[in-house]
Amino acid sequence: MRRPLIAANWKMHLGRADDALALVRSIQPALSRVEQIEIAICPPFTVLSALADVLRSSPIALGAQNMHPESQGAHTGEISPLMLAEFCQYVILGHSERRAMAGCADNEDAINRKIRASFAHGLTPILCVGEDSERHTRGETDAFVRGQVASGLEGLTSEQVARCVIAYEPIWAIGSGQAAKPADANRTIGLTVRGAIVDRFDEAAAQSARVLYGGSVTSSSIAGFMAMPEIDGALVGGASLRPDFADLVAAAASV
Repeated sequence: MRRPLIAANWKMHLGRADDALALVRSIQPALSRVEQIEIAICPPFTVLSALADVLRSSPIALGAQNMHPESQGAHTGEISPLMLAEFCQYVILGHSERRAMAGCADNEDAINRKIRASFAHGLTPILCVGEDSERHTRGETDAFVRGQVASGLEGLTSEQVARCVIAYEPIWAIGSGQAAKPADANRTIGLTVRGAIVDRFDEAAAQSARVLYGGSVTSSSIAGFMAMPEIDGALVGGASLRPDFADLVAAAASV
């Protein structure tokens, strides 16, 4: 059985400790009562330490939004896995927003290096994959997403793949207010994402890896995604920035 995961990606919001702590303290009691779903909050780097102190004895996990593949070195402005391991259990890698703006720092090879580095430092990667609207319209989703999955997981063992989290986020749905249909997301996750894992590794790894949906998820739409057999939770953006994120988690847990 794959335990569902709801991961909150705060992006570049709530970067001041007072704001971040106020939100977490408002939702922590409700989230801590949810046992059947794992919850992770991925805030900006600037508040990881403050939130780690508050969540230290809590079941709520912490994640980062990116990292450099090297543990240390002359990499001005970067955050290493060694730094994150002190606070985090998860790290988001290959998010479409980073792929679009970071160039060679987030090309397929760099993302793969980051994923392998995350395992070396005890972090669980959340690998983001997904097609843009043009590829979606041209019917190229399967080939494109399979390529992203294969590149991201290159060089891992089946056991490592089984512990991975993959977030299928169709780029055309992110921040648009128009989520993919649950049945369509379920098909892509089952046939394309898990299919790519079977092709490169084995069925056991494909069935053990958790695959999330992301893209304009709300408290009113989450139940539809959670009801799908191939979807193991959600990577939530804007809806995670308010106290009613607790309502979204409760709706997910009720399925």
